[in-house]
Amino acid sequence: MNSLKFKPEGWNNEITSLDQENINHYRQKNETLQGLVKKCDNDYNLYIQFENGLTGIMPRQEIEAINIGEEGLPRTNLCTGKVHKFVQFKIKEAKDDNRVIVSRREVQEEALEWVKNDLQEGTKVTGIVKSIKPYGAFIEIGGGIVGLAHIEDLSVARIKTPYERLNIGQKVEVVVKSIERDTGKVILSYKETLGTWEENVKKFMTGMKTKGIVRETEKHKNGIFIELAPNLVGMAEYKEGFTYGQPVDVYIKKIDDQRKK
Repeated sequence: MNSLKFKPEGWNNEITSLDQENINHYRQKNETLQGLVKKCDNDYNLYIQFENGLTGIMPRQEIEAINIGEEGLPRTNLCTGKVHKFVQFKIKEAKDDNRVIVSRREVQEEALEWVKNDLQEGTKVTGIVKSIKPYGAFIEIGGGIVGLAHIEDLSVARIKTPYERLNIGQKVEVVVKSIERDTGKVILSYKETLGTWEENVKKFMTGMKTKGIVRETEKHKNGIFIELAPNLVGMAEYKEGFTYGQPVDVYIKKIDDQRKK
């Protein structure tokens, strides 16, 4: 399991409290902190307001360690996109005028080393859904590191869009499916956290009436696939008039434990 300092940005929605007494402690311990970005100036530096009149300044070059341009700086839209969002950082320097220079780049560099050297396939990690595409969902797993869960790894039942399983900003648990050690690219699986067939089928029994969702109708009219739970799909006899995503009432005729059907 990933350690606390590599939980995703925004997982803990408390603004870090800083004052002159604890700044040196956090800096000496090299701790990862979190705060809410208040604004982005014309030079694309970010500002974080703390208690006791302290202001955190994150210079543009300290915002990003992964998605940077040829000039070594993050794109301007990455900077402006952080406003009103939580970011993780490390303290670099405390000025005499109540300014604190902080770095998100150092957090990302540390997290990237964690991915390349320590994170293992099969590990369950916490994540926050950052964006959704037709082919899958991008999920931050800590320190600004984002992995991809392909649509086929979101559900046992066939779904047409990742939005049928996830929403942007949703907090989830995912399993690390594969890692490219040289690049730090991570592939994730969400369906592995939704329970096994055996775990899901315990909620049902032969002769039971329940609700389901139509997921697919066979082209050759062999039957209709009905989702009973996120990781449990059954087949009903084919009938005309049913459409994908339609809620239905079903009667469980048989459960085949050996064939998992």
